Amino acid sequence: MGLMELLVLAVGLSMDAFAVSICKGLSIRELKPRHALIVGAWFGAFQALMPAAGWLLGSAFAGLIESVDHWIAFALLVLIGGGMIREAVAGEEEDCDPSLSPMVMLMLAVATSIDALAMGVMFAFLRVDILWAVSLIGVCTFVISAAGVKIGNLFGSRYRSKAELLGGVVLVLIGVKILLEHLGVLHI
Repeated sequence: MGLMELLVLAVGLSMDAFAVSICKGLSIRELKPRHALIVGAWFGAFQALMPAAGWLLGSAFAGLIESVDHWIAFALLVLIGGGMIREAVAGEEEDCDPSLSPMVMLMLAVATSIDALAMGVMFAFLRVDILWAVSLIGVCTFVISAAGVKIGNLFGSRYRSKAELLGGVVLVLIGVKILLEHLGVLHI
């Protein structure tokens, strides 16, 4: 997986956190820079930690299923991306809680990074440089989440579902690309 693919993947993975960050920005009356930093730090840290944990898990059994690893990567990306698309199309409004308490942020950070755990398992199959990948995902999510708080505070909820839809489409397309490359149909 090249730098551009990892960057696109990082942006796609950060869209759940971006959507929740917009919600946080909506709910905070007097936005201060520390609000965006807190949200960005929680989401960025967990988006980096979860793929690292998934990579450790996947590395334990990657050799056993090497012949079907591309199918697993494809299925994971389509499931994660499809779920994001489904949520975006359903248009369900999330309850926006202004709390930035550690317990609230922990629950949100875990909830928005479950897909990154699955991505980490896929990284083990694709033999991705995990330190580079998790660093890029964490930094990207930090920046996008911090920006999401500000955007939510300024513009409201009109971008939340669009961000989730875009993230889902990106993940599905990356899954299709991985599958086509392993099947020999696509040579990039």
